[in-house]
Amino acid sequence: MLRTLLERLSRNVVLERRMPRELGGLRLFVSPDASLKFWRRNLWKTDNFVLRAAMALVRPREVVWDVGANVGLFAFAAAGLAGAGGRVLAVEPDPWLSGLLNRSAALNAESGCDVQVLQAAVGDRPGDVLLNIAARGRATNFVSGHVPSTQTGGVRTSVRVQGVTLDGLLEGRAGPTLLKIDVEGAELAVLRGARQLLGEARPRILCEVSRESRDEVTAILRGAGYILYDAELPWPGAGPIAECAWNTVAIPSGAG
Repeated sequence: MLRTLLERLSRNVVLERRMPRELGGLRLFVSPDASLKFWRRNLWKTDNFVLRAAMALVRPREVVWDVGANVGLFAFAAAGLAGAGGRVLAVEPDPWLSGLLNRSAALNAESGCDVQVLQAAVGDRPGDVLLNIAARGRATNFVSGHVPSTQTGGVRTSVRVQGVTLDGLLEGRAGPTLLKIDVEGAELAVLRGARQLLGEARPRILCEVSRESRDEVTAILRGAGYILYDAELPWPGAGPIAECAWNTVAIPSGAG
């Protein structure tokens, strides 16, 4: 009961936070409407895994695509770590969250941070899709046709949003050197629409993989010549895995 009340009181609340110094110290707008953890001032305590993953993966001058950017925790950590010459594309279908991302990009404009925001849902074909806004945290929003998280708490409302493919996003853009995917069960559709990107740009990938899509996502990545690691374990020291874990790092074979 108390949690439900707090979730309702958190709707549309916007807070300004600053990234830890070791992640570049950029400022960003967050909301407990995405996750109640954003009431905390210390961002390490909101999503420790995402920030640690950024530190492990992002290199100077990196081109990063963050698919399912939410409030931009990974995107702005990546921008801070990539530094001058780095570029980040934050893709988020929720109109309200993408608005926060744009505000955060503007907030850091004078820092040299290059973050572009695209309001769109990434899938296996272009065209409008139905985005369901979670009754609980917006971090669990999901596109119709995909299995939602047990944490959605139902649907608050639904909105029509633009649907795109990763291959389509390659037109007129430099391909990513690092790709992060967190799309609440739609990761299989995202990768089905990324055959060209996987074959040509060959980015390193951090992907959340649901149990329902694990086998097919594994087949796509391994078929494209990727080596899989469990992102929750010390990698590459822990060695490759045969099938995707919940949080998977995929490295193209032959990459340094």
